[in-house]
Amino acid sequence: MYVELKNLNKRFGNFQASDNVGFGIEKGKLIGLLGPSGSGKTTILRLIAGLETPDSGDIFIDGQRVNDLPAAQRGIGFVFQNYALFRYMTVFDNIAFGLTVQKKDKAFIQNRVSELIRLIGLEGLEKRRPHQLSGGQKQRVAFARALAPNPHLLLLDEPFAAIDAKVRKELRTWLRETINKVGITSIFVTHDQEEAVEVADEIVITNKGRVEQIGIPVDIYRNPQTPFAAGFIGESITLSGYGDLHGFEAVSGFDRAVLRPEFVRVTKPQKEIYPHASQRGVIDEIFFRGSTLELRVNLAGQRLTAYQPLDGDAFAVGEEVSVLIYRLYLCNERDVLKVENRSIQGETAFFI
Repeated sequence: MYVELKNLNKRFGNFQASDNVGFGIEKGKLIGLLGPSGSGKTTILRLIAGLETPDSGDIFIDGQRVNDLPAAQRGIGFVFQNYALFRYMTVFDNIAFGLTVQKKDKAFIQNRVSELIRLIGLEGLEKRRPHQLSGGQKQRVAFARALAPNPHLLLLDEPFAAIDAKVRKELRTWLRETINKVGITSIFVTHDQEEAVEVADEIVITNKGRVEQIGIPVDIYRNPQTPFAAGFIGESITLSGYGDLHGFEAVSGFDRAVLRPEFVRVTKPQKEIYPHASQRGVIDEIFFRGSTLELRVNLAGQRLTAYQPLDGDAFAVGEEVSVLIYRLYLCNERDVLKVENRSIQGETAFFI
């Protein structure tokens, strides 16, 4: 592993920010630290960077233990959430700052900065100052400044948080392509699931200072390993009394179930495909979500969410519908059990 964290612990007063954190990162990978606010993801980033000191545990980068190395000697580039650009410096000088501190000669700085400006696609803007740039352009400059000294590792703290939604989506693709092109091992912090799934090679889910699950995005999404991961990933709801749902039965030791909208299919009663697996519900609310409709359905006193394509059947609030649930994640305090609707097992069913 290129980066290894072993049994890291960090406490701030009574708050345990890192609780026995340990995982490894392969060279050249782009890793997303994903979790809610206060889950410890930024603390992990700052411990790696040397901006915080662990109470116990070890940090290795390229086989070297770096706990006692100052931040400036760890070979790390850091991109801050608020860009942290020098407002009185030009784009060129901001990118060149680290090289100037390293006392590189002028020719080297000119070539390196010009190369990075081409990489981030800001040719012609070298003499502009930060207030003359858009949010997306500022983020690109911050990224180039972090790359300028040729760091061994790149850390990004919620790099898209201060950017509007449309530009954020464009920058995700740009960041992924650029890091692949440069080939630098990178770790970024986010609380945005869509961002993590779209950008990261692997995701590390954090919660209350602990690592809940590590894996490639599709595996984490399909096979959550802890109750927190099951409930956090996706737009899920938690159900009690899941044994009353058609096609499911209560399992001893599992007191609740996590259900995602894509596991629910709502149809007109006359178009019901699996009558033994379905049951009747009533539509409480309908929301337009751009490319889809979001249906809120009352099913025996429990409110479910389902998606409906715009070109599908039209539904109205108060309408009785057929509800088919394909899959549930059963949970207790420690474990997750994925179960399928037993009434359609062996049938040809459609899963999203």
